[in-house]
Amino acid sequence: MELPPPARGEVRVRHTAIGVNFVDVYHRSGIYAVDLPAVLGVEAAAVVEGVGEGVELAVGTRVAYADAGRGAYADARNVAADRLVTLPDEVTDATAAAVLLKGMTAEYLVRRTYEVRAGDSVLVLAAAGGVGTIIGQWLKALGARAIGVVGSEEKAALARQHGYSDVLIGHADLAAKVRELTGGRGVPVVYDSVGKDTLHASLDCLAPRGVLVSFGNASGKPDAVEPGTLAQKGSVYLTRPRLADYVRTREELTLSAQSIFTLVQQGVVNVHVGQRFALTDVVQAHRALEARSSTGSTLLFP
Repeated sequence: MELPPPARGEVRVRHTAIGVNFVDVYHRSGIYAVDLPAVLGVEAAAVVEGVGEGVELAVGTRVAYADAGRGAYADARNVAADRLVTLPDEVTDATAAAVLLKGMTAEYLVRRTYEVRAGDSVLVLAAAGGVGTIIGQWLKALGARAIGVVGSEEKAALARQHGYSDVLIGHADLAAKVRELTGGRGVPVVYDSVGKDTLHASLDCLAPRGVLVSFGNASGKPDAVEPGTLAQKGSVYLTRPRLADYVRTREELTLSAQSIFTLVQQGVVNVHVGQRFALTDVVQAHRALEARSSTGSTLLFP
């Protein structure tokens, strides 16, 4: 493909590391409809190679993005300048591509969708994944009790290394196990990125007036939930947030990105890159995600 010169307000970037996320699988599989033909990928670290009119970024500036639309699976692209964040010197390109989207997701989940406080018991599904490993460390720093759910002993060990004090393997009898850990009370919040296989079990883990945050569909779209069910389970809440609605303004985007970069610089959050592939091997990356055999973040390199 031939790239045109960047338009007014745009920047041409050369990608140095590309983040792979489950939303890419949703776009490819049709769970989220896209117009074809389409270039997938929503996250990358890059270097500015050219600027359009009205852009103050200098050529050579290190940047990253996670909310600039699809098109990251490429050597280079044109991006709206106001969707880019500049990278601190202490944050490498690989770290930025591994942490920006997942880190901003963790930020809005634990600080804004449900504001976690010290002493809260929090249940996180897919605790060994890219978002899960960041949330676990963030919860520990906040003084919360992080309870993780994973699919294997290997992933359980990884979750424990990333802030989880309690780790459950598998989804069988999930509610009973969570209530045993919490003295029968349940938890005030569940972060569920698995979807179809777990949503109803996650509801059963909630304490009265608890919040189920469904933010992914790794196992497929969950079945519908009748509003009356929420009342029967203790006047609980169900929400389905998305990152785009939490970084709508330039100010929100910058504050969210700065929050995660600061935690990385302080050593509070250590980024686990579990898989690295050449861009030409992207098929293998998607297969690993769909098989749930990946851990932490997955990166592509042009």
